[in-house]
Amino acid sequence: MSRPLAFAAIAAVFVTFSAASAAPSPLYVVYQHLWGFSATTLTVIFAVYVLGLIGSLLMLGALSDHIGRRPVLAAAIALEAASLALFLTAGDVTVLLVARLLQGIATGAALTTLGAALVDLNPPHAPGRAGLINGIAPTAGLAVGALGCGALVQFAPEPTHLVWALLLAAMVLAAVVVARLPETSVRRPGAVASLSPRLGVPARLRADVLALVPIIVASWAIGGLYLSLGPSVAAAELGLTNHLIGGLVVTLLCGTGAITSYAMRTLPTPRVLTLAAALLTVGSVISVAGVEWSSIVVAAIGTVISGVGFGASALASFGTLAVLAAPHERGELFAVALTIAYTAFSVPAVIAGFAATSVGLHRTTLIYGLVVAVLAATALTAQRLRSRIV
Repeated sequence: MSRPLAFAAIAAVFVTFSAASAAPSPLYVVYQHLWGFSATTLTVIFAVYVLGLIGSLLMLGALSDHIGRRPVLAAAIALEAASLALFLTAGDVTVLLVARLLQGIATGAALTTLGAALVDLNPPHAPGRAGLINGIAPTAGLAVGALGCGALVQFAPEPTHLVWALLLAAMVLAAVVVARLPETSVRRPGAVASLSPRLGVPARLRADVLALVPIIVASWAIGGLYLSLGPSVAAAELGLTNHLIGGLVVTLLCGTGAITSYAMRTLPTPRVLTLAAALLTVGSVISVAGVEWSSIVVAAIGTVISGVGFGASALASFGTLAVLAAPHERGELFAVALTIAYTAFSVPAVIAGFAATSVGLHRTTLIYGLVVAVLAATALTAQRLRSRIV
């Protein structure tokens, strides 16, 4: 397989994994109706996915730097296929929990390896392309997965089965693709030692990574709100009960983010980071106002503005890491960034899920949105201070 074709194939597999991770969001409401579980149980289902994903990032993030990209990708695809088979046959919450846990482990292993492989295969004539795809692929996949699943749930037969069958077929195709890929990472000793849970950033890069933390946290925190509670908020607070709309809520944020990442690819990184923080602040406040006023239009406007900020943040943060990392550091450095991102994506969303049961979905959504606005404003302040220092 040629280098450009391998690069495109890795990008496609990246989008597929991200899409599969978003597919359960529009289905949560269906599972709740079928099996009668509470919002707290829904939050636990979301939490076990995150537990598996973050544990995988911590333990497996650097593994492909030692044994190669292909073996780790092959194992991740096999585990993802097993989780999709469980989703396909799930008949109760227990099976759903196991499936989501396995999917989290597979996704964590895959995303770090795919991100590193993209940098390995980056075309010499386009040094920023790997960073661009690393920013676009997760958001594009989340958008495609949520919208596609929402459409299938609303209009296709067997809503809790068809989407998993299609994703399982996609994983079989991904396995065929990975089997034909060239290995892009030289084997190095220390594979077993790399399995010890740790996060390592080379000393020369720590200041750069630390500067990205506030914006990564702010952007992925709002992503967590939309993927965990977004469809429920649309149904309960805005009266949008159509399952396609539930998926569209996620797509409006993530799809806008993917388009933004591409549109801003030629802008200087500091400017993109500043725009991201400012737009996330404004978008979060407008979204909260839309929920408070029960205004679909205002909430949608806030979501689009937040989506632009989300995409700008992904482009600038992952693009920066793609440029900074040396070949033997790529897997571990992307693991660090993704651990920060998915911790911000998940921990507040899990807390919000439990809070929704005790204080109500409306109040929880308002508080969550305002907290994200404060985080984004903090990120904006940090970017301005750093630009003055630099």
